[in-house]
Amino acid sequence: MNKKSSNPGPASSAPPMDGFTKSGFILAAIGSSVGLGNMWKFPYITGKYGGAAFFLLFIICLIVVGLPILLAEMAIGRGGRGNAASSLFNITGKKQWKWVGVISVITAFLIMSYYGVVAGWTLHYTVNSFSGGLYQPGTDYAATFTSFAGGYMPLFWQAIVMLITGIIIAKGISGGIEKFNKILIPGFLIILLVLMVRALTLPGAAAGVEFFLAPDFSKLTAASALTALGHAFFSLSLGMGCMLTYGSYVQKNQSLGKATLAIGAGDLIYAFIAGMIIFPTIFSYGMKPEAGVGLAFMALPAAFAQMPLGFLFGGLFFLLLAIAALTSCVSILEVPVAYAMGEWKWSRKKAAVIVSIASFVIGVPAALSVGGVLSFITVTDKSIFDLFDFVTSYILMPVGGLIVTLFTGYAWKRVGDEVGLTGWWYRVWMFLIRYIAPILIILIFLYSVGLLNLGDE
Repeated sequence: MNKKSSNPGPASSAPPMDGFTKSGFILAAIGSSVGLGNMWKFPYITGKYGGAAFFLLFIICLIVVGLPILLAEMAIGRGGRGNAASSLFNITGKKQWKWVGVISVITAFLIMSYYGVVAGWTLHYTVNSFSGGLYQPGTDYAATFTSFAGGYMPLFWQAIVMLITGIIIAKGISGGIEKFNKILIPGFLIILLVLMVRALTLPGAAAGVEFFLAPDFSKLTAASALTALGHAFFSLSLGMGCMLTYGSYVQKNQSLGKATLAIGAGDLIYAFIAGMIIFPTIFSYGMKPEAGVGLAFMALPAAFAQMPLGFLFGGLFFLLLAIAALTSCVSILEVPVAYAMGEWKWSRKKAAVIVSIASFVIGVPAALSVGGVLSFITVTDKSIFDLFDFVTSYILMPVGGLIVTLFTGYAWKRVGDEVGLTGWWYRVWMFLIRYIAPILIILIFLYSVGLLNLGDE
């Protein structure tokens, strides 16, 4: 049993009037975790690093690092009943933790500024696919994407993304975020299953399944282990305050342990089915697997163009990406909106409008740097878009995750009361939070920024 402190810090602020239902919270949290990375990155790295062997390694990393930190973030949010910064202060009464927590708010705001650009790409491709305009004879899909991304139309679609996201957040937790996810996540699952069945019934699909899942333990190296760790961390939206902020809207009688398992299971299922869609499709049409935007916006459209009813299945695929992007956008933007409401006493509508506009404005240079008029601006050979991605994904998010582990493991004396773990379960979780997760996060950080060369890639 965990020990209780006689000095628990100041009383937490009163729970907000607006909050999630039990099922609504789990759906919203799953919506946050099912982002674009699991669709165009996870299947590729799984195939590259040993198929089913890597998938097993990823599950282990999810259990050892991802889920313990996820539980910690949600517990901090519910225990502190504040935003990503004030929750830490509400629990300890120490202002330094509040200022440290601001890092997560900044991280979420910066991520939203360029993630909204990518979400806009998915909306553009969804419309163009369903209309059939994307699939014209002789189309060079690499050139098509380069031309689109290098123009000004991405700004229009980015604005649409920010408008949709801002409206949902302005409507509140139960009437906005929860309702949105309750509609989209079930639809997301149906589309996912339809596309998987279509992919698995294509001629030559078995070769794609084999690439994705054939176990090859010889490819498991130190580099692949850190890659699996990093993806387990990033795929759950950790280190950017999303789950912490969502946790502040969770009912006290909801089991955070069960919610953690449900969210982790949702993340795993999504990653698995994504691979079962992408690689059978790619291999059926004789294309080489690759990662990143090239897979989603160049290779797969070429495959859909050759497929019977390709406009329909291509449209469903990009709609799937759009849903994944939008549900993540909602959770990301809620972080700075909640901060503005808590620290500056703005109304929810005012915060949603101002933060959405600010995020759009900051994202404009990122949008115009992907082959556009600002592509000539580079920092350490990175475009503005790539720089935003690098700083947030490889520096700020690991720092945010490290803060969560150190706060939970060493500064919060009565954390066991909030997480609901006792006895052996609590001791194992605390051991992972205090000793294992911080070390692994530091290794992920050093490896990601190139300061740790393992020599086995």
